Amino acid sequence: MEMDLKPKCVEVVAAIIVKEGKILATKRGYGDWRGWWEFPGGKIENGEAPDVALSREIREELDAEIKVCEKLTTVQYEYPQVNLTLHFYWCTLLSGNFTLIEHEAARWLSKPELYDLKWLPADISVIDLIDRSGFLQ
Repeated sequence: MEMDLKPKCVEVVAAIIVKEGKILATKRGYGDWRGWWEFPGGKIENGEAPDVALSREIREELDAEIKVCEKLTTVQYEYPQVNLTLHFYWCTLLSGNFTLIEHEAARWLSKPELYDLKWLPADISVIDLIDRSGFLQ
């Protein structure tokens, strides 16, 4: 009997939240990648539209409402246990406040600070796109 050792495939969405020329980065507070920085978001549930999934995930992770704007990019990344398809969207907070529920820290980053953090491997791939976007100060 052969075992299927292929990593599972997961589709996720991530919010690049922009406020006053800065973007929000969140620090993971759980799992194998605890302490690494990422863009908040999460898994798309079966039959769920990406923008709906992203709004739901931000409510669950940050207790905040966002406006999902245009898609920046989609990235394929292979971690040892999972193959990810990540959809990154520009977003804005509809209220000025958020609460860290699943993350241990958050930072608003200006353009010169983009490369200062230890980003998750899948997320670092979009930093250059964000840097060149013209959205940041």
